[in-house]
Order: sequence, then C-alpha cells, then structure tokens
Amino acid sequence: MPDQETCVSMPVLGDAAPEFEAETTHGPIKLSDFKGRWVVLFSHPADFTPVCTTEFLAFAKIYEELKALNVQLIGLSVDSISAHLGWVHDIKEKMGVDIPFPIIADLTMKVAHKFGMIHPGQSSTAAVRCVFFIDDKGIMRAMIYYPLQNGRFMPEIIRLVKALQTTDKYKVSTPANWQPGDKVVIPPPRTAAEMEKRLKEGYECKDWYLCYKKVE
Repeated sequence: MPDQETCVSMPVLGDAAPEFEAETTHGPIKLSDFKGRWVVLFSHPADFTPVCTTEFLAFAKIYEELKALNVQLIGLSVDSISAHLGWVHDIKEKMGVDIPFPIIADLTMKVAHKFGMIHPGQSSTAAVRCVFFIDDKGIMRAMIYYPLQNGRFMPEIIRLVKALQTTDKYKVSTPANWQPGDKVVIPPPRTAAEMEKRLKEGYECKDWYLCYKKVE
C-alpha cells in the first residue's frame, strides 16, 4: 500500500467542486459566488518564478476570450497576498501587462489540499500546475495536471471550455482533435431500433456506432 503521507485527495469529475472561501488579490471570494458562470481555477508553484511568469502573461492574454465564454479565471498559489500583489505589480512594471483575474493566497494550503494540488513527489510546499474546469452549476467537468517544470498550452484551455459547452448545448460528444466548428459525434444508439433509425437521419456515419454531424 502507498504511504498515507503521500496520498493526494483528488476532486472527482461529475461531483460538485469543493467549496472554498479564500483571500485574493481582488478581495475575499467563495466558489459559490460564481454559480451561473463557468470557472477555470488554476494553480501555479510560486510567484516571481520564470515559468509561472510566462504563464501569467499567457493567462492574461486569454482572459477576455474566457470572459466572453462566461468563464471566470482564478489563479492560486501557496504564496501570500503581499507576494501576489508585488508580483502583479512587477509584471505590470517590467512587462507592461495587467493581470486582470484574482489570485488566491493559500498559505495554509487549505484550498490546494481540497483540490489535490499538492503532489509530494513534485513538492510538499508548492502546488503543481493544475487546471480545473467547473461548470455554471458548480460541477467539476475536467481537470488537467502538469508538472512544475512545464508550462501550459493556453489554446487547449480555450478548446476544452468550448468542447464542454458544445457538449452541454447540443447533447453530443467531441471526437479526437476536435476544434470549434468541426463535426461532433452523436451519442451511440441504445436499442436496435435506434441503430436502424440513425442510419436514415442524414448523419455522416462511418458505422452504426460512429456518426458525425455539424452543429454550427
């Protein structure tokens, strides 16, 4: 059995995302404050570090696109509010970029532990690079974890938000390498009658279990 000290409590897809209250660079927030909006919550290992700085510049660049998709972007690390504010000021002063989203100060690691952000095999004192996709009902819909040394690919974050929202809107699935505007996959049939019917409904079918259609 694994050492209990190295076990990480992880959120579960399809369950309500863990509620939290936290201090941020924009003041106190609760996750439930954002019901009715999607949330992309991401963690970074530490302020004033090179890879994290490149990521904050990149997250700032996609902030407006996420906002247009009804998504609230929230950052987190186990640094203090003063460290966050100093870093945000430094990014603005040295690189000319405003950081428009709140950053949670999680010195006690309370939020980090709720979301399984602390992986002792990487570090016991810093969060790995996690991204959590929480829908407008507060349900955990997707999670991506990255190691400390490797920055995230922002187009995938946008793509996955759009894929999840397309799935909800049209009750479909998205195939491998799907991009917005591509054909989607309709759910597989549940009965023999449905199997026969779907082959006559104008879908692009490779076989009875794999049929595509356009939604936009």
